[in-house]
Amino acid sequence: MIYLDHNATTPLDARVLEAMLPYLTQQYGNPSSTHQHGRAARRAIDSAREQVAALVNARPEQVVFTSGGTEANHLALLGAVHDETPARLALSAIEHASVRGAAQSLERRGWRVDVIPVDEQGRVAPDIERQVHADTRLVSVMWANNETGVVQDIRAIAKRVRKCGALFHSDATQAAGKVPVDFTTSGAHCLTLAAHKLNGPKGVGALVVERTSLLKPWLAGGGQEKGLRAGTENVAGIVGFGAAAEYARRELSGRAAQWRALRDKLESGLRTLGITPFAEHAERLPNTVQFSVPQFEGETLLEKLDQAGFTLSSGSACSSGEIAPSHVLTAMGVAREHLRNVLRVSLGAGNTEADVDAFCTVLAGLIQSSRSWRRRDAIAV
Repeated sequence: MIYLDHNATTPLDARVLEAMLPYLTQQYGNPSSTHQHGRAARRAIDSAREQVAALVNARPEQVVFTSGGTEANHLALLGAVHDETPARLALSAIEHASVRGAAQSLERRGWRVDVIPVDEQGRVAPDIERQVHADTRLVSVMWANNETGVVQDIRAIAKRVRKCGALFHSDATQAAGKVPVDFTTSGAHCLTLAAHKLNGPKGVGALVVERTSLLKPWLAGGGQEKGLRAGTENVAGIVGFGAAAEYARRELSGRAAQWRALRDKLESGLRTLGITPFAEHAERLPNTVQFSVPQFEGETLLEKLDQAGFTLSSGSACSSGEIAPSHVLTAMGVAREHLRNVLRVSLGAGNTEADVDAFCTVLAGLIQSSRSWRRRDAIAV
């Protein structure tokens, strides 16, 4: 199998697993305990916190570990307005389901949710102030989109949001480890990260917070993570997150250059088949290509590619069971006929030029076969 779905999740780096193993076996102490085993676990978490902070140019004390990106997004949105009188919040039309889900939870409590539109390339409209009102408490715009790979100008957006007096949150789950992410200069108040998107373990993430006083916990019962996230820490997972962040930081430029070369090669192959990637004129992640193949409907092409040995998706893995068309492409104004035959290739560790060549060859064959089937069906009719 050739794995081309790294935006959904990435394989665990062998070096990361090696770092985790001691904390799955002999180093089993509770980091809240004061004895020797507990102190060893606490030191491991503190070290990982430094590594994650370094990846995004933050201070270690600004990193709050969570069970993943979804919890971090909920902590950002629900924690920022925990006990406030319902007012307004705004989020971009292309946010991940976890951000939209948190917003819907607030909406049920009386909050008004304003949607920030994007242009045909998936970029947030520059006049974001139109969706930020006097009573808007928080704005959320993702750093890079999980489907199209489009990267937003977070610094410019954050500057406008701060000028309006609202808090600004950005889900950087897809961006970290693929493009430079600088929390300190971004202007964001909160930033979401997830380990399994950068060759770390599943089930661990982080919310980077400018000041912990900006948030209140929505999981209560303990004083862990500066009181913002109750529950015994996943020590092995956090250690793995730290190691993954360290390797991602060190190897960022090399990885990005390799993925960009493969992406360019893939897009060249697609264009020879008459296929144009979505958002081709926007800044995108170096590893991501999303496109439509009009010859097929629904999940048919995905199934055929899976049978041929290629693992990829149509967009968000979190929404793969949905029948509804992509909310991201819909927000971009993509024509309806191109919404039910979408593929997303997201490259990552281990992918080669041979993988791209093989994919283009198989896709070309499937398209040709589809044309032949259509001709036979037309003659039969």
